[in-house]
Amino acid sequence: MPQYNPPLRDLQFVLHELVQVTETFKDMPVHAEVDVDTVNAILEEGGKFAAQVVFPLNRSGDEEGCTLDKATHEVRTPKGYKEAYAQYVAGGWAALSCDPAYGGQGLPHVVNQCIYEMLNSANQAWTMYPGLSHGAYESLHAHGTPEQKATYLPKLSSGEWTGTMCLTEPHCGTDLGLLRTKAEPLGDGTYKINGAKIFISAGEHDMVDNIIHLVLARLPDAPSGSKGISLFLVPKFHVNADGSLGGRNGIFCAGLEHKMGITSNATAQLVLEDAVGTLVGQPNKGLAAMFVMMNAARLGVGMQSLGLTEVAYQNAVAYAKDRLQMRALSGPKAPEKAADPIIVHPDVRKMLLTARAYAEAGRALCVHTALMLDQEISHPDEAVRQSSADEVALLTPIIKAFLTDNGWIATSHCMQVFGGHGYIREWGMEQYVRDARINMIYEGTNTIQSLDLLGRKVLADNGKKLKAFGRKVAEFVEDAGLRDDMQEFVNPLADLGDKVTKLTTELGMKAFGNPDEVGAAAVDYLRVVGHLVFAYLWARMAMIALDRLKEQGASPDPFYVAKLHTARFYFAKLLPETASLIRTARAGLAPLMAMDESMF
Repeated sequence: MPQYNPPLRDLQFVLHELVQVTETFKDMPVHAEVDVDTVNAILEEGGKFAAQVVFPLNRSGDEEGCTLDKATHEVRTPKGYKEAYAQYVAGGWAALSCDPAYGGQGLPHVVNQCIYEMLNSANQAWTMYPGLSHGAYESLHAHGTPEQKATYLPKLSSGEWTGTMCLTEPHCGTDLGLLRTKAEPLGDGTYKINGAKIFISAGEHDMVDNIIHLVLARLPDAPSGSKGISLFLVPKFHVNADGSLGGRNGIFCAGLEHKMGITSNATAQLVLEDAVGTLVGQPNKGLAAMFVMMNAARLGVGMQSLGLTEVAYQNAVAYAKDRLQMRALSGPKAPEKAADPIIVHPDVRKMLLTARAYAEAGRALCVHTALMLDQEISHPDEAVRQSSADEVALLTPIIKAFLTDNGWIATSHCMQVFGGHGYIREWGMEQYVRDARINMIYEGTNTIQSLDLLGRKVLADNGKKLKAFGRKVAEFVEDAGLRDDMQEFVNPLADLGDKVTKLTTELGMKAFGNPDEVGAAAVDYLRVVGHLVFAYLWARMAMIALDRLKEQGASPDPFYVAKLHTARFYFAKLLPETASLIRTARAGLAPLMAMDESMF
């Protein structure tokens, strides 16, 4: 049976030793009183809830799935889900980082994100219900009217109601400029909305009394394309002036998708028939309002794959230490046993260390970015807010795409460690692989993220955001490069930084001649930049480990010993992938487009 132990020690290392969150909090008056003990206590309790309440439902929920009553259009979630969600609400977890003005606890986003990592390890499909609600909260908090905020934010903050994002339609996929859902003004400040939406995660369920749908639609006089999209708030049940629930609104679940993974999350086909909604933000500016939720979701999806990477790794390690098979090529390592445990075999260790290296660097990146998000929102210095916003914008597509690609690699490796046992349900590993696969697809496919990074976040501002991050890397390289014990980390980091600069310049020049060159190189480019970010974080973590080990002398803490070994593995075995990626990025458009369509 699968197992999960919250990685509290590594979370504390990243929070308090790597990024030193509480020192940064001191510069933000709203969070200045949040100290180390408070953060650790929240993480410990959150870990208990994830491991003891949510994790036991993961396999049973996957096997049971969700059930749609086609007569009533109601969806029943798997056994135990509703009760677990009630505990989540009662524990105040939904309100953790929400605005106190609307019943929230006002804690930093970085703390909330750490809780979400553990919840995703425990049960990604369950965690999507509250996760999407938090995105809806953020969108309304940024763009809602005072009336919308007063009516809906307290219920979303508490978790009493949940939220969704209703973007795509059967014919348009990611190209939202093609959407057809219509919104007609009724003359009283409300709109009548008709259309159909698909792939709506948590679109219908029985865990709460009301679901708040944020729906993209077109006004009658809207221009074509993405410039003619507006955002509307459409509740499942109408809300009366006193806050009580009224009659059923005209938005219904017409079907549930039968999926490869995340089977216990209700991925709904929604039909809107004269549904009544209210406008969020300005007419024809719906994408700007929705992007608040979409960006939150993209960070959340990266966190989903981080969670799956961690739990898959934990189970693969436990199995590798216990499973006896063959002898080590250099001779028996456990001569008293019939065979050696498979953890002695080099390739098994490579698979385990790959998952571990990606989990630990992914955790560092998510925590770092969440702290930047807190600074963007709450820092009193406008310059710090802006630089933090730029860095969040740069790192968001990397978190979404690089971490989910790595999650697919890592969960597949961890299943491989189990051999044939990994392929059957009993051990739980095949579910992690199935669940991980969607993360590369939704909230904008990883190709879309790659185009966003290279096209919008790098080339569109002449590399301003990337150069700013590059200066952080260069400053670290200059300081750490003075140390002999850091050369094995600093030299490859500096080399990759130079190569990224040259590659970016080269691709920018090609794009001037033919914009399709961006599409040809973008996926490889994102992975190269992802490795640059990981190498920077791993070098910093290695330096901390080296310093702690020097302090400890003859009684080293195994945690830092393992951290240093994992850093060396990353630089030796994973970072060299960038050489081939740079080469394929430079190969350009011609090998992809030369063959005539008729020859396919």
